[in-house]
Amino acid sequence: MEQPEVVMIGLGYIGLPTAALIASKNVKVHGVDINPKVVETINRGEIHIVEPSLDIAVASAVKNGYLKAATTPVEANTYIIVVPTPFKGKNEPDISFVEAATKAVIPLLKDGDLYIIESTSPIGTTEKMMALIYSSRPELTNKIHIAYCPERVLPGNVMYELVHNDRVIGGVNEASTQKATAFYNKYVKGELHATNAKTAEMCKLVENSSRDVQIAFANELSLICDKAGINVWELINLANKHPRVNILQPGCGVGGHCIAVDPYFIVSDYPMESKIIGTAREVNNYKSFWCAEKIQTEKLKFELRHGRKPKVALMGLAFKPNIDDLRESPAKYIAQKVLQNDSNGAYFIVEPNIKEHNVFKLTDYKTAASEADIIAFLVAHDEFKTLVIPEDKVILDFCGIKRS
Repeated sequence: MEQPEVVMIGLGYIGLPTAALIASKNVKVHGVDINPKVVETINRGEIHIVEPSLDIAVASAVKNGYLKAATTPVEANTYIIVVPTPFKGKNEPDISFVEAATKAVIPLLKDGDLYIIESTSPIGTTEKMMALIYSSRPELTNKIHIAYCPERVLPGNVMYELVHNDRVIGGVNEASTQKATAFYNKYVKGELHATNAKTAEMCKLVENSSRDVQIAFANELSLICDKAGINVWELINLANKHPRVNILQPGCGVGGHCIAVDPYFIVSDYPMESKIIGTAREVNNYKSFWCAEKIQTEKLKFELRHGRKPKVALMGLAFKPNIDDLRESPAKYIAQKVLQNDSNGAYFIVEPNIKEHNVFKLTDYKTAASEADIIAFLVAHDEFKTLVIPEDKVILDFCGIKRS
């Protein structure tokens, strides 16, 4: 493939769909991933993640010669960084992957190039990377364009939302903002909102922190209602009849690599100021622990009542319905916690969106529901909503499968 227009570093849940979208416009994209198996899979025109329509987009882009994957970058005009930003220590953001990706492209940069970070990042990361670039290549100072543009897509609908959602674009200076805006304008139909890099970084963190706080309120209500003997689903439905009330639905915690993670980027840097944000994280983490304890309690009740250990079905491992993504999943945590407390028990672990797991032995959801004595719904997958469950089963509904 001739020199690409775009280098995409990171071919995961956001990087690969974004690369496929750009390539669909007949723009040559060179995708980079450190995992050789991921590279091989993509170069066959196949995908390594579950996302509707992505398989068609990647197959077409590879076949037509507009998308190629490799383990190292090459020279281009635009470089987009979409790598993980995990934690180190106690919820301290780790930008080492962003830094490593930046160092990999520094030798390739030239006058007029565009460098964009999409990875969720602590406030000030874009400016840190600018300093890193200019310290290594001082001749490029103020001669390349540097910006931050976070994604804001929903897993399961990524290919649509990449195009139609509004985007926030923040450059390190006005020229960078304009250059990045012109780039995204080729692919995004949603409105493009210009700002500076720090504000764009904070905007991403605030969006997901806001969601986390709202979910924490719903989860806290579920704890109170359980103790008070009130159906939380009915309560929320009634409260939402108020014209200015819109309470979210509770679950077994909060997962994914956004809502469950991004608030810590704020709390880590501003611990004294982020009281509500920090407490919301505690509530949502506690809800997962509470669910695991609830399952343990029901197991003990069953054993005392029947004189034998129950067979337990744990329904769902993904962090949200109808996807295969297990990152930061509260359901996965609950399954691990329950099995750790009683590794000799009889369990059916269910996740219809993946074929196998390196820790859990998976069971078909119909078999699990039929053979288990206790059915704990952890994720509201569509398959579970069609199950006809005998009345003699003990049901623990943590995600609203049976809301009435």
